[in-house]
Amino acid sequence: MNAEGKMRVLVADDSPEICDIVEILLLGEGCEVLKAADGLQALQLADDTVDLYILDVVMPGLTGIQVCTHLRQKTTAPILFLTAKTQEQDKTMGFSAGGDDYLAKPFSYGELISRVKSLLRRYYVYKGKEESRRHLFTAGDLTVDTDCHQVMVDGRRVELTEIEFKMLLLMVQNRGRVYSAQTLYEQIWGEPYFYTANNTVMVHIRNLRKKLERDPQSPQYIQTAWGKGYYVG
Repeated sequence: MNAEGKMRVLVADDSPEICDIVEILLLGEGCEVLKAADGLQALQLADDTVDLYILDVVMPGLTGIQVCTHLRQKTTAPILFLTAKTQEQDKTMGFSAGGDDYLAKPFSYGELISRVKSLLRRYYVYKGKEESRRHLFTAGDLTVDTDCHQVMVDGRRVELTEIEFKMLLLMVQNRGRVYSAQTLYEQIWGEPYFYTANNTVMVHIRNLRKKLERDPQSPQYIQTAWGKGYYVG
């Protein structure tokens, strides 16, 4: 967020036309827009004042996936992939790298604005910037602090993406309750469920386990209820 309180969005795409279109749309929504022509320039412009990143997957130099991986080492700001690559494998790679959403080209202007607003809203609600009270939720050595937007495991701070944080918080707040992939998708993404969403949920569960568990193959926190879904015990 800039000094005037406007949301800052960084758009990285090697197509000047795409960058200009996205800029015009977001300026109309009151955002400040930074533009990058490639992955390296995107990383050079990235800082803690950026509220949202929109990355093309295929760019010269560093790909959007590589940029996302670098960004996740220093920020939890939401990342939206904007790309012509629509294979499920490509989406899985994007989510595994820490991306929050995926929008295929060609896209409708209304859909882009809707995704941007949704990601920014989730980011600030779950970061705790719109909350005044402190809430701590625990499960063994796992602690989720919604005021500081912080997750600790055995005294170690764990950096999560917004989607990961929201998913974990939902299950920690309702320990023992089993959530199906459909329920998780509809509650976390806020979109109607479709058959490929199972894979999307599985990728995020796998990422959470890699970050939280001593042994992701034998999870202590995020359990699987076979044939039913996932829960925090």
